[in-house]
Amino acid sequence: MKIAAIKEKAKNEKRVAITPESARLLIKLGFEVCVEKGAGLASNFNDADYIQAGAKISSVPLEILSDADIIAKVQFSPEHETHTEKDFAKDGSIILGLLNPSNNANLVSQYKSKNIRLLSMELVPRTTLAQSFDALSSQANLVGYRAVIEASNHYGRAMPMLMTAAGTITPAKVLVLGAGVAGLQAIATAKRLGAAVSAYDVRVAAKEQVESLGAKFIHPDLNADFSGSGGYAKEVDADFAKRQEELLDQEISKFDIVITTAMIPGKKAPILITKRMVESMKTGSVIVDIAANSGGNCEYTEANQIANINGVKIIGYENFAAHIPEDASKLYAKNIANLITYLYKGKSNLDLNDDIVKAMLL
Repeated sequence: MKIAAIKEKAKNEKRVAITPESARLLIKLGFEVCVEKGAGLASNFNDADYIQAGAKISSVPLEILSDADIIAKVQFSPEHETHTEKDFAKDGSIILGLLNPSNNANLVSQYKSKNIRLLSMELVPRTTLAQSFDALSSQANLVGYRAVIEASNHYGRAMPMLMTAAGTITPAKVLVLGAGVAGLQAIATAKRLGAAVSAYDVRVAAKEQVESLGAKFIHPDLNADFSGSGGYAKEVDADFAKRQEELLDQEISKFDIVITTAMIPGKKAPILITKRMVESMKTGSVIVDIAANSGGNCEYTEANQIANINGVKIIGYENFAAHIPEDASKLYAKNIANLITYLYKGKSNLDLNDDIVKAMLL
């Protein structure tokens, strides 16, 4: 059985779906692995590393994809690109990737008409069995870390308290909105850098996790809980949304850095930071909107741009994981390899009745 990966064509995507390490693992299990020449260079994996791992290298996408049983992707190749999986994948093949089905309905329909099965890594269920292929969590961990590093780079002051003969520098005040995987990592990273950290989440259960990391938990009403399935938050009602806005209206201006992470699977990200809130912040403050790829949590967020509103920077990169591509690729490729191992251990065909397959299959 042949597994293939070509260069990612999505804008600003530097990750790769197969690394030399994951290729070695898959080959050991009996799979043939073929990778496009230069596919891993943006993630610091050179062709010699793949060859040493036992993978085949080719510069011809047709040769790589046309007889592949499984095509591993980070993202779909854009529709306007040629010589991609869209053009060369064979009938009956399987494409694995972060396929963003809600924004790629047209591509999903095209593959369906070609009898190509799509398994979306965003739809891996949050169960103990599926934990090792949960790509959203592995990537979110790095995104939360990178968001704080990005904020500190654009913040014109030091993060920790510094006491010197010339005077004392107070620590940066950081607020993290959303205490999921990315949010908790952002909290931990900001704490390690010496910031004074607070966090907010609509799930009351997040309070214990936030406080265990040494951060202060803020919430308008601890009797109101909006925990959804699989550990995700669900949409809040109108009454709570009003109280939430009132709370953030009071709190935002106290902070130097705000990291927003609130997303609802398959839906537009909720607006948490209004224009009025941004305009109340101190000059030199920084907002990092991790939810930019879902529309953003801040009204001023511009996709893949750094907006500057009266001296407040709003960073809206859509793909923070691609800003740390080597480690992001290592984790993502291991998720892919673990999934393939699970799907085909002792089997030659995809089991369409498997619960994980049913959850992921588009």
